[in-house]
This record gives sequence, structure tokens and C-alpha cells, in this order.
Amino acid sequence: MVANFDFLQGQAEYALFAPACIEAERVLATSPAMAAAGSRKALELAVKWVYSADKTITMPYKDNLQSLIHEPSFRFAMESQTWGKLPYIIKLGNLAVHTEKAVSRSEAILSLSALFEFIEWLDYCYGSNYEERQFDEALIPAEKVVLDEAAIKEQNSLLQQKDAEIEALRAQIAAMSDRLTLNKAVHKEERSFTPVDLSEFMTRKKYIDVDLKLLGWVFDDDVREEVPLTGMPNPEEKGYADYVLYGKDGLPLAVIEAKRTSKDPKIGTQQAKLYADCLERMTGRRPMIFTTNGFETYLWDDVTSPQRKVSGVFAKADLEKLMQRRTERKPLAEIPIDDKITDRYYQKEAIRAVCEHIETGHRKALLVMATGTGKTRTASSLTDVLSRGGYATNVLFLADRTALVKQAKDDFKNNLPDMSLCNLLSNKDDKSARIVFSTYPTMLNAIDTAKSEDGKRLFTPAHFDLIIIDEAHRSIFKKYRAIFEYFDAILVGLTATPKTEVDRNTYEFFEMEKGVPTYAYDYETAVEKDHVLVPYYNIEVDTKILEQGISYDDLSEEDKERYEEDFTDEDGEMPDSIPAPAVNEFIFNQSTVDMVLENLMTKGIKVAGGDRIGKAIIFAQNKRHAEYVVERFNKLYPQYKGSFAKRVTYEDNYALTIIDDFKVEGKAPHIAVSVDMMDTGIDVPHIVNLVFFKRVRSKAKFWQMIGRGTRLWKNLFGEGQHKTHFVIFDYLGNFEFFRQNQEGLQGSETPSLSEAIFAKRVRLIHHLQHAVFADEPHQKLRTELVETVLHQIKQLNPELVSVKMKLQYIEKYKLAAAFVCLSDTDKHHMIEHLAPIVYLDEPDEFAKRFDNLMYGLMLAVIEGTPQFKKTKTQLGAICANLAKRATIPQIKEKLELINTVRTEEFWRDAGLLDFEKVRVELRHLIKLTVDDDKISPIYTNSDRRGHRHQGRRSDLPSLRL
Repeated sequence: MVANFDFLQGQAEYALFAPACIEAERVLATSPAMAAAGSRKALELAVKWVYSADKTITMPYKDNLQSLIHEPSFRFAMESQTWGKLPYIIKLGNLAVHTEKAVSRSEAILSLSALFEFIEWLDYCYGSNYEERQFDEALIPAEKVVLDEAAIKEQNSLLQQKDAEIEALRAQIAAMSDRLTLNKAVHKEERSFTPVDLSEFMTRKKYIDVDLKLLGWVFDDDVREEVPLTGMPNPEEKGYADYVLYGKDGLPLAVIEAKRTSKDPKIGTQQAKLYADCLERMTGRRPMIFTTNGFETYLWDDVTSPQRKVSGVFAKADLEKLMQRRTERKPLAEIPIDDKITDRYYQKEAIRAVCEHIETGHRKALLVMATGTGKTRTASSLTDVLSRGGYATNVLFLADRTALVKQAKDDFKNNLPDMSLCNLLSNKDDKSARIVFSTYPTMLNAIDTAKSEDGKRLFTPAHFDLIIIDEAHRSIFKKYRAIFEYFDAILVGLTATPKTEVDRNTYEFFEMEKGVPTYAYDYETAVEKDHVLVPYYNIEVDTKILEQGISYDDLSEEDKERYEEDFTDEDGEMPDSIPAPAVNEFIFNQSTVDMVLENLMTKGIKVAGGDRIGKAIIFAQNKRHAEYVVERFNKLYPQYKGSFAKRVTYEDNYALTIIDDFKVEGKAPHIAVSVDMMDTGIDVPHIVNLVFFKRVRSKAKFWQMIGRGTRLWKNLFGEGQHKTHFVIFDYLGNFEFFRQNQEGLQGSETPSLSEAIFAKRVRLIHHLQHAVFADEPHQKLRTELVETVLHQIKQLNPELVSVKMKLQYIEKYKLAAAFVCLSDTDKHHMIEHLAPIVYLDEPDEFAKRFDNLMYGLMLAVIEGTPQFKKTKTQLGAICANLAKRATIPQIKEKLELINTVRTEEFWRDAGLLDFEKVRVELRHLIKLTVDDDKISPIYTNSDRRGHRHQGRRSDLPSLRL
């Protein structure tokens, strides 16, 4: 059988990359990971081929693959949909070669299909035998081959290719570059190339009509269907546009080409362009061009910008705004930056860098600026420049916490007093203001609910021209991606994390090479060169109880008695030790807390002539820990009458008022004991003391916490005596951890229970179609799972923007026929696109947790993973807890099953159907054991203090002195 890449055989001009493509596909059946690695290598060779062949593409400053694909002359040479798949090939290939993480077959197939699309584009531009082809999963060779994976990883390639051989082939292509470059221009006129949408659906005209109506368009008034056109390049010189949208002046604003049955709406682009040509000749104004299949929509205003994907057709007011921009936009370099807002050189450089980035066609920018150097002020000034330059009318500022939203609005109000502002969290503010400030969940809800005065949707897809993302990081883009997919706006991310520490996912979201943001201004420059921030001195105290936990054998006789009282359970069993991570979780050691407070009060930086400790934040582990710290402070220092130190958590009523008081110099509270709420973003320049009383393993968060103390403050210690530094007390070895682990620990995103259960059900459905489960009982289980998943999909409300963004997947998988035999691609699409948006109509959280556990157990059995042993232990513990409550009628009824699960005989013979029976019959009993999970905090008074080290901030962070 002919494989997908076999068409490359015999084409001498493709000798550089053809063997690598063919081999990557050939090894898939043997090793998906090696197929992914091979796809990455094939892509690298193909990209280098393009650079050798095309004289219009400029070699970047570095010759690595990331730099090559991000070079603008390369990136914008192809459709954004094709280019957008290339980072995935690289990422999966790196994962396969440089980590031990498994690569699934479906992931490798996606990588191969993306490589195929890129090679198709290359052939479309430069090939002599081009024809439109589609990647077919069924054509992938099924035969297995012998592979030396260790050798492949070492040479980073499936094939042994010497550098000299590669360079010789590149030189041959370069010698033909004049001809190939010339042919490209001819081929693009004569040929067609369609980037592949991996899902195939029928167009639903009703979706287009409904969307237009929801946006306020009126049929047979400002929107007309089947509009006759003259001047088309056909024998009749006539054509009919599917839809034309008209402005208040009666002139066309946009033409819409709707493909009724299509794999990709972009195949209608040329047809829609010809319609736009006709309308321009007929009316004197060139309309914008939309192409859509009802699920995916593309906008092309060929007067101002390339074609791009949008979430839907735009509202009338938005199109009129964009139409006016054609003539109102000014060169941004000619717009002066207001010195009253930003007067520092690096702030102006950041603004100019973003403006230049936008004017060259980019719509995403990332600013990396150390905390305290004026990120929000820079964002204000950028907003001002883009507004006066005709690029931005409406602006959205997003932050992840209420306090940061309020703070940002206050800063913008000071910097841009003439612009209307709205805090979306306040019902008092006018939502139609020019600049809107919001948290992510509030904005996501407002898209669906906020209405204008005439009852239409207020926040339409093109309502905002600029979105500013405060403290941009990967979890935001995963959890709230629908916001950025819905709005068609320029995105500017702000972060204080050093550019080398910003995670790869963030750079990928902003479509940038790792380590190369739009502009960066680092902490070292701010402190050592420009002196706009202050350095820190770190005081590290090794507290043995926090570092090592509590061991019974190491305690004094008195403490052993206390330990026995506190930790002996109802069965008379007592652990030998309490591990370090659990200490601050539910053990509060009085001696340790007292030492921390005494160190702060005696060794911290003081103000008011040395009579009062300067403003301080104690970063606590959790709410109870913070409360205990405040309680001990009030015991130790009763003279302050309970107002000197305050707890600040999200659950505290009026916590924002405590923060407001803390921000006032000289006003109590002087110590804020914070749980997450003040870790990032809160600006209090007169802070001079920070206490790390919790573990931090995220490098980004570590730097954000340090940033709370970096700002300058004049006359802090009296007239002419300014803040010159601050101190950090570290009790949990955080500085030492980051000396040993330069990158920190990369946290993984935890899916919701609904998402996790849905994904496990889909995986089980996929497994249960195998022949070994073909008997009637297992197929009955599969049918039940399919019905449950179908019900969840059908329950989704398509009016919600987060659902609408995935409508093409919903339309396919809401049909039972789609589940007859799921492909790896089907499984991947449902887990990737539908699992995050489905919900479970189940109020019993403990039952859901048990479902998740049991489905995980079933998958562990099928897939033979180590998770089986752990899950078996968990299920045994649950049944033991249930057995302790045998007098409860509901439990007594299931006691025989509960006791059976606790036997070894059960585990010797148990299969999927047995585990499903356990899940169904015990799930509603789990809530009866919840008391077992509630651990009361235990207060100890063991005096195990340890010793102290002190240092001065150097690179990261200073070595101990």
C-alpha cells in the first residue's frame, strides 16, 4: 500500500528531507515517540530546504529550528493555520528525544499530519509535480520495524545523515534558488493550497444566520443574501454573494462567503475576494472579507492586514470602526510618548518595541519587566499611544485577582484621567467604558451576559482592540483560552518573571521563540545600572522541624507524650514520624512561629526612628497557619492591641480594606500575614521586610514574591533618608532550593473532576472497542459509557462562548455514529476540546471522586501502568473506612461487597466488570466517610530551631556568607 509521504520518492530536488519524512511515517507502528522525533527532524530539514530555495526568505540571527520558523519572512510566507501547527511538531519531537514522557499514537499522528501539510505547502510553492493531497491515517504502514531508540535519541535523527551531506544538498538547492523563487510566484497564481482542518463537518447555514441576528444584523435591511454582482471573471460576468453586510451609509462593510460543504472555509477566499472586487467597482468602497463554514470563520481586510481566524462575523459598529481605521491610522513612530505617564528610557523602549511589532503585522506581544519598574504605567502609556495612533478605541485589562484589578484601574485613572474606565467587578461602573478592567472568570461570564442599552450583546468579538494580560503565565492561557479565541484584539502580555524563566508555553502562546520576548528589562539592570529598584539581603534560617519534619525517636520524653496524644488514631496506631511537607499543613509549632516573629521584630528593618518594624509581609502556608501566626503575635505583643498584624486571605471578609490600610505608610497593620493574596502584583513601595514561611517551588512565583519589596521609597527613614534595600527571612530553604534547581519545578495543570472523568470515559470507550472486549457484557458497559458521554455533550449550551468555540467538535461527537469505532484522532479531539467544557450534573463531590478513582483503576488494568498498585491501596483504605461504619443501614446493605473487595481472592480474579460493579454500588456511600478526611490542626511546642545564614543578593540568589 502507498503511504502518505511516498509521493516524495523519486523527486531529486526533495532529497534533503524526503527520506526523513518517509521514515518518520514508517516507524509509527513500532514507536510513536520515534515517529514524533523523526517528524521534528524532517521538519528541520524541510525548513532549511525552504531557506536555501527561496531568496525572499531571510536567514535569522541563529540557525536553530525555533529561530528559523519565527523569522517573519518565513512565518508570513504561509497561512497562519499551517504555520501554527509547526511548533507542535517541534514540541512533541523534543518531548520524545529529551524526556522520558510517553508519546501516544494519536499525538504522533497529529505531528505527522502537520508535517504532511507543511510539505504540501512546500510542494505547492516550489514543486514541479504538485497536486492537492490529504493526509490519510489509514495509509500509515502497519508493519513494525527494528529500532535502536538510544542511538536515535543520541543522533537526534532516525537516519544517519552527515552534516557534510546535508550541506551539499542545501548547496544544490541554493544553486536553483533563482528558478525556484520565480516559480513560487507563478505557482501561487495558478495553484490552490488549503490548510487542513483536522475535523470534517457539514456547513450549517442556520449557525451563520443565528450569529448574525445575535449581533444585531437585520435580514433584508443591513444584511442581504444572494446579492447579484457584475464583473465576475466568468462568461456571464455575474455572481451571487452569499451575504453582504451594509453600513449606515448604505455602502458595503463586508462580504461573507459561506461554504455549504467544506473541509475548510478558506477555500472560498479567492471567490470572496472576487466578490469584493465586484462590490468595490459597483459601490466605490472595498468591503472586508469573511469566509466561514458555520464553525470556523476567517477575516481578511486586504487593505490593511493578512487573513486571520476570528471567532465569528463582527457587529455593525465594529465593522464601521474598522472601516474608519483604514484612513485614520497614523504611523505609530510619529506619535509622541507622553512624559507625564512614562519618562524612563526603558519604558519608552518597551512601548516603541510593541508598536513596531504591531506595525509589522504581529498581533501578540510580550513585555518582560522586573516588578517595580512600571509595567502598569507602561501599559497605560502604550494604550495612550495606540489610541492616538488610531489603533485602539476599546481596551480590556485582565488580572487574576480582584485586588490587582482595582489597583490597575486606580493606576490607569491617574495616568489617563480623560478616558472612561470600568471595573467589571463593580455593578456601579459603566460597562461601555473605553477601558474595562476584569478578572478572567468575570470577563468570561460577561461575554455571555452583558448587554448594551438596546439589548444586544455588548462584548462582541471585535469590541476590544487591545487586551492587556497582567502577569501572563501558562495556566491562564489553558484555563481561559476561550477569552483570547473569542476576542479579535491585539494581545500584550506583561510579566515580571525573568525572560529566561518564563515557561515555554507562554512564549508559544505569544508565538515567540523561547527567551526572546518583544522587550525585556531585567532586575539586575534596574538595581545595578539604573538604580530604579533596590536590592535585597536574604537571611536564611534552617528550622529543623520545618526542613526535616518530626521524628518520634528524636523527641524529648515530654514531647513524646505530647506526640503520642496527638497522633495515635482510634485503632491505637501511631506513625513513626511526620514528614516535612505535612508540618505546616496541619502542625503548628509554637516555638517555631514565636522564633519567626521574634526574628522579624528584632532583626527586621525598622522605621519611625527605629521604634517600629517597617512594613512586612509574612507568606503563610494556608489560612489556619496564617491565623495561628497572628494569634501568636498578639500573645507575644499584646501592647499593640490586635491591630499591628493582620491575616489577609481570599476568604476573609473585607480583605481588600486591610490591604488598603496596609498600603498607607505609618498606618496599621504593619505586618500582613498573607495566603497567596499578596504574593504577586500588590504595590506597597515602603515594604522593607519579607518572611518566606512557606515552600515555594515555582521560579516565577518566587521572583514575584521577591518583587513585593523591590520598589524605591523616598524619606522612609526621615528627610533625605531613602529606602536602599530590603530583607528576606527564609525559613523553608527556598533560596537553597533554587540554587540547586535553577529552573524550579514545573507544575502541571490539574483538570477538574468533570474533565478528568470525561477523559477517562472516552479512553475506556476507545479501549473497549478492541476484540478482547467483544463479548456482550463488556459491550454493554461500553454502550453505557457512550450514552453517558453523549448526554454530557448534548447538554452543552452553544450560546456560551466557551462552548461556541468548540462547536465543530460538538456537532461531530453529539452523534452516536461517531462512537461506532473511535480513531486515535477522535479520542484526542474529545479529550483536548470537549473534556474542559463538559460538566457533571452530580451534586455529590465524593461520589465523583470515587468515579474518577475507579475509572483510573480500570485504565490501569488495561494499560498495565504502575498506577494500579496505588489505586488498589486507595480502594482498600476506602473499604476499610466503610467497614468501620457497618451500623449505618446503607453501608450494612453493601457490607458483603465491601468485605469481598478487601480480600486477595477478589484481586486475583477481578476485571473491568467487577470494578464497574464496585463503582456503581459504593459511590454514594463515600460521603459517609468524610469525617475520616478532616484532620484538625495540631499545635506542638517542640523547640527545634536550627541555625541562621545571611547573604546579599547576587545573581540568583546570593550564596550564603
